[in-house]
Amino acid sequence: MLEVNPQPVPEPARSDSPEGLSIAEAARRTGVSAHTLRYYERAGLVVTPVDRTTGGRRRYHQLDLDWIVICTRLRATGMPIKTIRRYAELVSAGRGNELDRLDLLESHRAEVVANLAEVQENLKLIDHKIDVYRSRVVAGDADQLWAPTP
Repeated sequence: MLEVNPQPVPEPARSDSPEGLSIAEAARRTGVSAHTLRYYERAGLVVTPVDRTTGGRRRYHQLDLDWIVICTRLRATGMPIKTIRRYAELVSAGRGNELDRLDLLESHRAEVVANLAEVQENLKLIDHKIDVYRSRVVAGDADQLWAPTP
């Protein structure tokens, strides 16, 4: 069983059609380009071979859409392609490697949490600078703010 999210996938991303979706429709429903879908396949990021029509055209099913969502979300959190590929390999291999999958995800989570903490610190600096500028604009002496001269 593939779990994407404890919540159901929003209706626009669903594909319950037995014949599947074209690459264009799969791209539209997942929010990635057709080029990205083909890249994911070439890069070894998919967990099952993408179905093909008798004419050789890709046909995507719900499992494919769910996995694409997982890949794009992992990638959006900064997970390297190499790590997503490793995760896909573990999932594709089936049962027996759940601890490896868990370790991979926990390791990535720790990196994401560290990145979030760094972003929060950077946001504090930005908020401070905004407060300084606002107060100086209101006070009418914003032109006195530091500006290096060449």
